Amino acid sequence: MTEQRRGERLDLPREPRGVRLPRVDQETFGRWAEGIARGMGTALFIVYMTLVLALWFVWNTLVPASLRFDPYTFTFLTLILSIQASYAAPLILLAQNRQSDRDRVALEEDRRRATMQKAETEYLAREIAALRIALGEVATRDFVRSELSRLAEELDEAAQRRQRLERRQREGAVPGTADGAGLDEPRDEVDGDRSR
Repeated sequence: MTEQRRGERLDLPREPRGVRLPRVDQETFGRWAEGIARGMGTALFIVYMTLVLALWFVWNTLVPASLRFDPYTFTFLTLILSIQASYAAPLILLAQNRQSDRDRVALEEDRRRATMQKAETEYLAREIAALRIALGEVATRDFVRSELSRLAEELDEAAQRRQRLERRQREGAVPGTADGAGLDEPRDEVDGDRSR
C-alpha cells in the first residue's frame, strides 16, 4: 500500500471515476426540447392524445381477451403516461428557462437601445436650444426689409440734395457764401460739400 501511494502524484488532480456519459450539445438539445414543449402545448396534441387513449380503452375492453395487451386496470397505459409526464415536465421547464434567457437578453438589448436613444434625444435637445439661441441673434426678414427701405430713403434724399446742389451751382450760387445764402442742409462729404 505504501508503494501504491508513492506512485500517485499529488500535484495532479484525480481523474473522475465512474461511467462517462456522452457529451450533449446544449444548444441542439435545447432546441429539441423547445420543439417538444411547443408540440405538447397545442390543441392538436391534446386531440391526438385523447384519440390514442380512447383507442387504447376501446381495444383493451371490447376486443376478445386473447387480443388484449393491457387488461382492465391498464397498468401498461399508466406506466406510459407516467413516463411521458416525467419527461414532459423537465422538457417544458428547459424550454421555459431558454425562453426566459432570451427574454433577459432582449430586455438588456432594449435597455441599451433606450439608453442610446435617450442620449441622442438629449443631444438633439441641446442642439435645438443652441439653434434657438443663435436664431435670436439673426436678422429677421422684416428687420432686413426695414433697413433696406431706410437705406433707400437715405439714398433718395442724398440724390435729391445732389440734384439741388448741381442746380444751384448751375445757377451760380455757391454754397457757404458770406451773405448766408447757403443751402438749408447740413454739409457732408456725400454731397461734395467741404467744410470751410
